[in-house]
Amino acid sequence: MQPALTSIACPSVVRSACALVLVLAATTARAQPGSLNAPNLNAQASTAGSKYQDVDPRHPLAPALKLARASRKTLEGVRDYQCLIIKREQLNGAELTQTMEMKLREEPFSVYLKFQEPNPGREILFVKGQNENKLLAHEGSGIKALVGTVSLALDSPQVRAENRHPITEIGMRNLIDKVIAGWEYEGQFGESTVQYFPEAKIGGISCPAIECMHPQPRRQFKFHLTRLYIDAQSNLPVRVENYAFPTAPGQQPPLVEEYTYVKVQTNVGLTNNDFSTKNPAYKF
Repeated sequence: MQPALTSIACPSVVRSACALVLVLAATTARAQPGSLNAPNLNAQASTAGSKYQDVDPRHPLAPALKLARASRKTLEGVRDYQCLIIKREQLNGAELTQTMEMKLREEPFSVYLKFQEPNPGREILFVKGQNENKLLAHEGSGIKALVGTVSLALDSPQVRAENRHPITEIGMRNLIDKVIAGWEYEGQFGESTVQYFPEAKIGGISCPAIECMHPQPRRQFKFHLTRLYIDAQSNLPVRVENYAFPTAPGQQPPLVEEYTYVKVQTNVGLTNNDFSTKNPAYKF
């Protein structure tokens, strides 16, 4: 049983921006166990720069990878952007949903986050190569806000308690790179079913979806199901969903993580001031 495609829970503040519609009729391609590419542990780097051999063009993931790589190519022209990011993750047996305003600059890699919910007013700042490569954070209200700005290691317990990944892995470029790397590896094996949902929408915006599903847990499959959404107009990768394998027959696959980027504005000319604690618009 696959996770429902017709509704996605979203924070109330961005519910209209996250509303998801998928047409269930989809194009499907499958690879059977042992078919097409066999794993080659001694494979040399592919012509595309992957550490795995090129995926056989007959494999269901081959056309999916072509679309994902085209989206990644689009990001090469994106120097910076601001957006809303909605993050849903399973952490310690509970689902945590966070909605944040985000500014991101690729070089040097810089991130500013301002929380909308929960913890409204919390601000996070990270600039690669500054502050000993630690992030700066402060709460927006309450007793913790009295502490002021604190410096935290990327893998500190406070940070890991609310994040499956470090802040250095945030952003659309990191998102699509992970999907491509995963599909390049999975493309060395069979047991893949790929579906295309050309009418998928996020917040009324056309975002065709690609879904790759594996029927059985295998060592080579990190997730049971991955969905990638690509904005039809901008060709940017704006959402990824990853689901674990069901633990019982007929059970819905549990969501592991979901990252959605909405209201994206690219190449807005972000400067050092956008990633500075001295910015008068911030509360550091």
